[in-house]
Amino acid sequence: MLAAFPLLALPVALYNLLMLTISGGFTGAAGARLSTPLVNVHMVSRTAWPVSLGDILLTGSLLILFAELLKSAGSRRMALINQSMSGLLFVVCLVEFLLFPAFATSTFFLISLMVLLDLTAGFIVTLVAARREAGFRDS
Repeated sequence: MLAAFPLLALPVALYNLLMLTISGGFTGAAGARLSTPLVNVHMVSRTAWPVSLGDILLTGSLLILFAELLKSAGSRRMALINQSMSGLLFVVCLVEFLLFPAFATSTFFLISLMVLLDLTAGFIVTLVAARREAGFRDS
């Protein structure tokens, strides 16, 4: 059952937790806190690359999206449950993005877009796998 859990729920839950703690609740202004540099990485070109909390969250989310896409490529019985839970997660992200000011940030929009891409990719992989299976049965 754990294989059916959408891993992108982790960055969404982390974002929710961060908004409750660092921005004063869901009605607080989160954009400034997410874009404040946490560390400056000094590059070979002698410039500083400012890395913010939003950047770290997006990087982790992209890595999780990669794992989700690899997981959807495998043919499992849990794919339907995973797709249903990913759809529910996208609805939650959409509602939070539209209704709460702390979620109206580019960081959360991109995380929500990753959830939508996971949902769409899972649908496409499932349809292609079903089409191939149907093609083999006809022969």
